[in-house]
Amino acid sequence: MRLSTKALSGSALALALASPATLWAQDSDATIGDEIVVTAQKRSQTLIDVPQSVSVVSGATLEQQGATSFADYLKNVPSLQLVQGTPGQGRLVLRGINTGGVASTVAVYVDETPFGSSTGLANGSELAGDFGSFDIARIEVLRGPQGTLYGASSLGGLLKFVTYEPSTSGFEAKVLGGVEFTDGGDASYRGAAMVNVPLGETLAFRASGSYRKQGGYVDSIGTAASNVRSNINDFENYGGRASLLWEPGAGLSVRLSALFQNLYVDAPSIVEADPAALKPLYGWLTQSEYLPTFSNVKYRLYNGTIDYDFGGVTLTSATSYGEQLQSFRADYTANLSPVLGSYVYFDQLTENRKWTQELRLASNGGDFIEWLVGGYYTHEKARIFQNLKTAVPGTPGVLTPIDLPFELAVFNLDSRYEEIAGFANATLHLSPWFDIDLGGRYSHNSQRARQATDGILLGTALIDGLRSSDDVFTWSVAPKVKFGRQASLYARVAKGYRPGGPNVIPIGSPPGTPTTFEPDTVTSYEIGFKGDTADRSASIEASLYHIDWNDIQLAAVVNGFGVNVNGTSAKVDGAEIVATLRPTRGFTTSIGFTYTDARLSGDTDPVAVGAVKGDPLPFTPRYAVNFNADYQWDMGSDVSASIGGSIRSVSRQSGSFDPAYRAAYGHFARVDAYAVIDLRAGLDFGRYSLAAYANNLTNSGGITSTQALLGVAGLPRNANGALGTAVVRPRTIGINATVAF
Repeated sequence: MRLSTKALSGSALALALASPATLWAQDSDATIGDEIVVTAQKRSQTLIDVPQSVSVVSGATLEQQGATSFADYLKNVPSLQLVQGTPGQGRLVLRGINTGGVASTVAVYVDETPFGSSTGLANGSELAGDFGSFDIARIEVLRGPQGTLYGASSLGGLLKFVTYEPSTSGFEAKVLGGVEFTDGGDASYRGAAMVNVPLGETLAFRASGSYRKQGGYVDSIGTAASNVRSNINDFENYGGRASLLWEPGAGLSVRLSALFQNLYVDAPSIVEADPAALKPLYGWLTQSEYLPTFSNVKYRLYNGTIDYDFGGVTLTSATSYGEQLQSFRADYTANLSPVLGSYVYFDQLTENRKWTQELRLASNGGDFIEWLVGGYYTHEKARIFQNLKTAVPGTPGVLTPIDLPFELAVFNLDSRYEEIAGFANATLHLSPWFDIDLGGRYSHNSQRARQATDGILLGTALIDGLRSSDDVFTWSVAPKVKFGRQASLYARVAKGYRPGGPNVIPIGSPPGTPTTFEPDTVTSYEIGFKGDTADRSASIEASLYHIDWNDIQLAAVVNGFGVNVNGTSAKVDGAEIVATLRPTRGFTTSIGFTYTDARLSGDTDPVAVGAVKGDPLPFTPRYAVNFNADYQWDMGSDVSASIGGSIRSVSRQSGSFDPAYRAAYGHFARVDAYAVIDLRAGLDFGRYSLAAYANNLTNSGGITSTQALLGVAGLPRNANGALGTAVVRPRTIGINATVAF
């Protein structure tokens, strides 16, 4: 139970377009010959050999495009959606697996380290790790459930950041500086640096750091006596990574890594929109700010990975510790001031600390069978603390707390999650042209929780001893027919799951309110084709899939509290096709088309959730088109130039499940179709390079999230109130300069 917040490396010019069909790249560190190599199945494989749908975004592509966050990756990964209203608070969606619950449906990894909470008690889905992309080797995205190798909360798939390993081959360094200008907003600045230092023949160290100051573009214009301030949604993002690699020989490799990142956000990027038309209420991007707000998110990751090659097999041990810490303040004045007669704000602290240990043994190839077996253990501690407070009215933009003799509402939830799992995967090479991939995983988790409440709105109460446990078996079967080295046809059936957990029951809850919620599961059926020409001048990947999603976990509101409940089921039918052409040296173009029909198969609670059979799943456009094109040419004297562009177009989609909105309008918010156009160009002088870009060239106002209906003080809630929306960042023009040593 929680108070409901529903109211609320390589050259920059390297051409390696990211798409499921990209079976070729120029990044030598990520390729064998000209073929992309991925590790998302926990062993090195060429992309064409992986019997499922995979996208790879190279670090060079990210740098070329000026990408710094999840929002910048979308044009490169078909069927990936981001629902986000505040930097650092984003929800990843793959293939439509989304209903707005608080537990993740997409797993996020950094190398061997799982990130974020596995449970539904720590807001994991809303806090996907948005790591900096500077000095990243590549991003791998696996679609479809990944329960066999990655376990809990990978119903929709996996997003994996792969970092560069330290190298003993020589000293390397790079420095990047950049500036951006956003239409109607403040300027933004960026700086980053990387160094790789050999410390002998067997030891190397690599470190990188980055800083970004993004100017805001949302104004508070004094609506209903709120504050007057421009560009209130600015933020700072800074962090670094360090890694030490020791390879003494005899098959032993030891890598120690650490990562930290801080995101300090001034105000949410929420725009008050007309709830019927979903257009900004006052003609441009504004919100009513009565009190100063913030969102501070901190990531801390530490990992030690040991590999020992025995000759025929390799033993891998990966030990990780991660922290995800968030503190934020939300301004509730617009909603609650008419009731409480003062300014109202809401403080929340969310903490998640996670230990994991994975041990696996894998064969080093094999003519008939390649296999992998392993064990996994995780232990999480999480806390959510919430406090509703009042402040002196009449001084917008200034927070002067009212010292009441009593608390309004205080809520504290402590939870523990422990999981142990065993898994195995094998690829049987039954003939030179036919393989079958088999996988299975058994997982047991146990959870416990403790809740304390205080204040006149909640009452003083302590609920302890809440427990739950799950035993789940997930599996995958994927036969594959190979047509030489250039093409393959595969089918895949796989199951994934998300853990259940205990519910902390609100005081005065009606009889029958569930004390626990159960796991939800997906079963995916997919058939696909991957192929490229012998000279790799053209490639294609196509897939058709059907997903059954059962016992869906839903976020519901009971007596003003958020609880997790199991609802109905859903079905997702989809198709993806991506074609890539390289008709001449230096020119690469790709176009991707995605069709997704994701709908509920039954009704949910009409008061707590409000969704009914046939409703589309939130923020899942039925059609999406991604187009990328880049051309690079030599200008002589070791100088090269490039130009390129991207278009991402999505069809109409449904906003978040919101029973209050449905009660007022008879349907959920309907988000209009939109397209985002990006352009880029660059010059490479060897050690020096310049990359310029213009993102969202046409100033698309595409909506990326909707929040529950907001009141505006002094105005009727639903007639002239507002719907909180987030929009694509307005047109942004930037330039980055890079120096390599």
